[in-house]
Amino acid sequence: MPETRHPALSATPPPTTLYGGGRLPHGYRLDTHSHDDGQLVYAAAGAVATTTERGTWIAPAHRMTWTPPGFAHSHRFYGETDVRLLTIPAGLCGTLTARPSVFAVNPLLREAVLALTERARTRPGAFERLRAVVIDEVAETPEQSLHLPEPADDRLRTVTDLLHADPGRAATLTELGRAAGASERTLSRLFHTELGMSFHRWRTVLRIHHALVHLSSGRTVTDTAAECGWSNPSSFIDAFTDVVGQTPGRYQADLRGAGTGAGR
Repeated sequence: MPETRHPALSATPPPTTLYGGGRLPHGYRLDTHSHDDGQLVYAAAGAVATTTERGTWIAPAHRMTWTPPGFAHSHRFYGETDVRLLTIPAGLCGTLTARPSVFAVNPLLREAVLALTERARTRPGAFERLRAVVIDEVAETPEQSLHLPEPADDRLRTVTDLLHADPGRAATLTELGRAAGASERTLSRLFHTELGMSFHRWRTVLRIHHALVHLSSGRTVTDTAAECGWSNPSSFIDAFTDVVGQTPGRYQADLRGAGTGAGR
């Protein structure tokens, strides 16, 4: 893969280089860095969270993160992650979105990325042709973004910081507003104008982010629901399915299947 600026690692690097792919332990982090080129990150098993100044995107095993050139970002990996990194030269990024995003991974896209990060380059031009297929597939794939935006307003940041510290916290917006020195009405307006979603939706996405981490680590659906603030597993399953597009049980089954099928 073309070389680019890679970050300092917060733990001892794994034996397999990260220029194409490697297996990473649960909780592994790539510190804040940037690239002159674009980058696709696919977790063939596990999950990856990508954070920029605009918020955090999380990609379970059936999704892929896209970071355009020039965006400072960090990555954190959950579960034992089989991560694949694919650099897209800046000159080829014109058909892709200009903001960080998450995309669904269809079978063709998955197999192409696995081949590009596993297969030795033998025939001239073969890598470039297959990479062009990946770019075409990503350009045609609708975003499925598990994006959690972060606020600039100090009052709103006080509220979101409290919820980051305890996602399962059951406090109302009125109660959280007392700590922020703002009324429920003001905070509700700020959630919509700054973050583009309601307080309820923002907290739900935050909890889903944490739920994905717990599920990737092997926690049960029932334990995950309780730890992330749902009163019962059924309401958690409904919320998870609405945001992620599949049930928590199906998600865990897919993780197990991806873990046995990746790294061939």
